Amino acid sequence: MTRVLAGTPGQAVRASAPAERAGYPVTGKVAIVSGASEDTGAGLVAGYRRRGWAVLASGRTITPSEDPGVLTVAGDITDPEVADRIVGGALGRFGRIDTLVNNAGVHISKPFTDYTAADYALVAGTSLAGFFWLTRRAIDEMAIRYGGHVVSVLAAPDEAAASGAPAVLAALANGGLAAATRSLAVEYALYGIRVNAVSPGRAGQVGDVVDRVLFLESLADITGEILPVDGAPKS
Repeated sequence: MTRVLAGTPGQAVRASAPAERAGYPVTGKVAIVSGASEDTGAGLVAGYRRRGWAVLASGRTITPSEDPGVLTVAGDITDPEVADRIVGGALGRFGRIDTLVNNAGVHISKPFTDYTAADYALVAGTSLAGFFWLTRRAIDEMAIRYGGHVVSVLAAPDEAAASGAPAVLAALANGGLAAATRSLAVEYALYGIRVNAVSPGRAGQVGDVVDRVLFLESLADITGEILPVDGAPKS
C-alpha cells in the first residue's frame, strides 16, 4: 500500500504506509511527542503506535527507531531551530500533524534560595520555552488544516511541591503551562484546535498518564481541560 505525502509545491513524495508495514492498524493520523526518549515519553510513543498513529518522537539524546512508523529527531527543545526540524520532519515523513504532546521537562529539587541562574534557565527553557517554540510551530500547521490537538504533560504534584522535596521551578512551569493551555484553547477554538493538559497525581504513573492522554483523543468536544490522572476531570 502506498500513499502520497506532502512535499514541496508541485512535488509528491510516495512512501509505504509505515503503520501498516510495522504490523499496526493504519489511521492516517500523526502525533509529535517531545521528551520521548524514556519513561512517559516512550510510553506515549508506544501508546499512539498501538492505535495506528505514526509518531515523530523527539528528545535530547533519542536514537533512531527501527519502527518505520516512528521518526526520531534528537535535539535541545529550547532551540527554536529544533522545533522547526521536528515539525518539518513530521510533515516531510508523514504529511500532517494531528496531535502534539508536550512531554519534555526537567525536574530540579532544591530549596528556593539555592536555585541558580543555570537551574532556572534549564527548567524554564525546557518546560516553557520548549513548549512555546514547538507549540507555536505545530499550531501554525494545524490551523492551516483547520484541526488538531495539543496536550501538555505537567509535573506531578509530589515533584512540584513537597516539604521534603521543594521544587518551586516545577510549580512555576506547571502554572505557566496550565494558563497557556486555557488561553490557547480559547484563542484557537475557532480553528478546530483543542488544547488540553494532563496532571499526574504522583510521580511514576507512566501507564496512567498515557491512558489519560489517549483518552483525551476520544473527547472531540473537550478543550481547555487540565485533566488529573487521579479522580474526576477538573476544568
